[in-house]
Amino acid sequence: MASVREQMTPLPFRVKRTVQETHDTFTLELEPAGGKSNFAFAAGQFNMLYAFGVGEVPISISGDPGKSQALVHTTRAVGHVTEALRKLKKGDLLGIRGPFGSSWPITQARGCDVVLVAGGIGLAPLRPAFYHILSHREEYGQVALLYGTRTPQDMLYERELEQWRGRFDVEVGITVDRATTGWKGSVGVVTRLISKAPFDPHTAIAMVCGPEIMMRYAIMELQKRGVADSRIYLSMERNMKCGIGLCGHCQFGPTFVCKDGPVYSYDSIRDWLRKREI
Repeated sequence: MASVREQMTPLPFRVKRTVQETHDTFTLELEPAGGKSNFAFAAGQFNMLYAFGVGEVPISISGDPGKSQALVHTTRAVGHVTEALRKLKKGDLLGIRGPFGSSWPITQARGCDVVLVAGGIGLAPLRPAFYHILSHREEYGQVALLYGTRTPQDMLYERELEQWRGRFDVEVGITVDRATTGWKGSVGVVTRLISKAPFDPHTAIAMVCGPEIMMRYAIMELQKRGVADSRIYLSMERNMKCGIGLCGHCQFGPTFVCKDGPVYSYDSIRDWLRKREI
């Protein structure tokens, strides 16, 4: 196991490619600046990204866990650090600590139906799990990806979504809260798609990521379908600073999100999620 010093020391990575996904959301594709040739991670884990001279932030890994030669992170520019990361260009350096945290239950889900429910930028932490499922499609039952955004312009990974929708072995449902000119798809919150999604609620595994209010309603809809609380998993990234459970910023009930999460089964945090002050 790595020492605290090793866990707190960022490794240098170089920007290989940048993609502006929406007006405020971008993707960084990174590669090791020297030495390490790959960077293994589990779907659902996160890294601490350090913008030199500015600070660091926790960001879920959004790339393919089967392709560890590069790291991919998608995030929204909402503060000084993420704004500094947004300004990075090809060849620029940044620091990486991680990977940290728990992962989506893709092993447990083998042989089961799987439903992934994503709201807004919540698709980014779920994408590695979906990549894995697609690469090992024969190991899973029916698979449904349900994705909702505020408007069509807020949609991530549009080209991939079109490719996924063209597959016959997965169901991809996309909706927007507010339609704009030219949008011909579904309008409404993503949780409305759960009632008609093709999965067996008694054996399915659900993976949910998005704003907390959206996750609360997704849980309610999954429960209405008959999915057990122990088979619903959520990603709960909250106020993480150190990544290794030392600083206490991310305490959530008796747990620390950076160590015990960010992926939790709903039954393990049900009582804490219901308390507004936590």
